[in-house]
Amino acid sequence: MSWRRLCSAAVAAMTGPRPVVLSGPSGAGKSTLLKMLLKDYGNVFGFSVSHTTRQPRVGEVNGKEYHFVTREQMQKEIDAGEFIEHAEFSGNMYGTSKAAVQAVQARNQICVLDIDLQGVKNIKKTDLKPIYISVQAPSIEVLEKRLRDRRTESEESLQKRLNAARVDMELSNEPGLFDLIIINNDLQKAYSELKEILAEEIQKVQESKKS
Repeated sequence: MSWRRLCSAAVAAMTGPRPVVLSGPSGAGKSTLLKMLLKDYGNVFGFSVSHTTRQPRVGEVNGKEYHFVTREQMQKEIDAGEFIEHAEFSGNMYGTSKAAVQAVQARNQICVLDIDLQGVKNIKKTDLKPIYISVQAPSIEVLEKRLRDRRTESEESLQKRLNAARVDMELSNEPGLFDLIIINNDLQKAYSELKEILAEEIQKVQESKKS
């Protein structure tokens, strides 16, 4: 079954403002920029909560950061066509369900999807037509420092993330893959670039909520 058929039910109801795909390696600053966006435009954006088979980290809440599920449960739903995209990283599965996107759209909000490059390419095969944005660190050295400062990774996990980031930084420059690549060296400048490309869609939602 094609991705287009798998996603037809999800995208059929997607009218109005375009969804936003936010991609980039761990440590590039996606989460920080997204938090700023949700703080300033909380009623405009809705975060699509991904599913994962990895274990929750300290402080993470099921249904907030992720929907934490078993591999068997997630595979069953993937096979049933309930996911728009899915990928595997470091032995864990990650994915975006149709229900997660529809829950945001039902609230008349711009759906934000935080997705890796593999997921971006899968979504390119669907009718979703989001705004594609890549967030990158200025260099692999800066990214490594950010990841080490978190103190949440084992050395093995950190090296896997850095290797993935090198590939991500290279492939994100593929022509036509992203509508905007933000180099997050200055957080306020990066946030201004993000707001600028989303300004039209933000205005659409704000006006529709007034009516």
